[in-house]
Amino acid sequence: MITSTQIEMALSHVNDPDLGQSLTSLGMIDNIKIYGKKVMFDLVLTTPACPMKKRMSDDCIQAIHEYVDHEAEVEINLTSRHPQHKAEEPDLSNIKNTILVASGKGGVGKSTVAVNLAISLAKTGAKVGLIDADIYGPSIPIMFNVTGEDVYGHRVGEKTYMLPIEKYGIKLMSIGFLVDPEKAMAWRGPMASNTLKQLITETWWDDIDYLVVDMPPGTGDIQLTLAQVLPVTGAIIVSTPQQVALADVVRGVQLFRAEGINIPVLGFVENMAYFTPAELPQNKYYIFGKHGCYHLANEMGIPLLAEIPLVQSIAEGGDSGIPVALTSDKPTIESEAFDQLAMNTIKEICKLKQ
Repeated sequence: MITSTQIEMALSHVNDPDLGQSLTSLGMIDNIKIYGKKVMFDLVLTTPACPMKKRMSDDCIQAIHEYVDHEAEVEINLTSRHPQHKAEEPDLSNIKNTILVASGKGGVGKSTVAVNLAISLAKTGAKVGLIDADIYGPSIPIMFNVTGEDVYGHRVGEKTYMLPIEKYGIKLMSIGFLVDPEKAMAWRGPMASNTLKQLITETWWDDIDYLVVDMPPGTGDIQLTLAQVLPVTGAIIVSTPQQVALADVVRGVQLFRAEGINIPVLGFVENMAYFTPAELPQNKYYIFGKHGCYHLANEMGIPLLAEIPLVQSIAEGGDSGIPVALTSDKPTIESEAFDQLAMNTIKEICKLKQ
């Protein structure tokens, strides 16, 4: 099934010859409609007499054939409305709580925390969704072992939504479901942000108690877009104990507390807090430093929601698609750590709503 997200991504490769920027980042693509293999959309020109309109139209058709489907029937409507039009606000009223799982830098285990948090929340009986907002490096399909799954459409009124993939009681959506993992896609900041907004608002989530958003690392354009567009309940910031990682945590807090954003920071998660060998489960070895997040949390007046141990099973669970938080018959220190994270997260959300 061809989706509007795929069309947007393909058209990100087409530039306005005069401005040297992609048509999508300039807001020149609008009103995408798809009927089977027939693709229709508006190409919004600055003026009806634009001398480059045929070249841009031909480039759009070529991009769709190359990146989406070479059999696609493309119909382009040339209009002259000004390209910088106001985007519609997303309707996410059926989602009760949205939790951003963020990190100031990559490599701290943010996706692992997001995945296991979602599962632990679902174990409480809640309806949970998980969206992979890390469009530069989507990992959710691998961590749930759902690579290669097809995304189907669900028509509601005049609009067709994407149905999320369901696994372990979690509703999943990722850009990894919609792109060829063997083909690199070039992403500009505005294009990445717009695609992500579509991925969220064009998915049929139905009723969700908690939507966990696995954010891309850092404090850039996508983070700002999500923070300003989504009705976010609060953010969780993941870090390791090292001082170099904690410095990025401070920047993450500053982003969410910035004027115009004002997203509550629910708390910190210290990942890889200590090493515990499987044969010595009572022993703790603080390889990356001791209680770095704990001290920072006290300084900033932000709760420390959980300390996640550094154990081999967590990495293996992510690689195999069987996350450790699924453990229920015989709880382990790692599954209990994620269950504690879920309970503390719920407590902090309840405090915000009192």
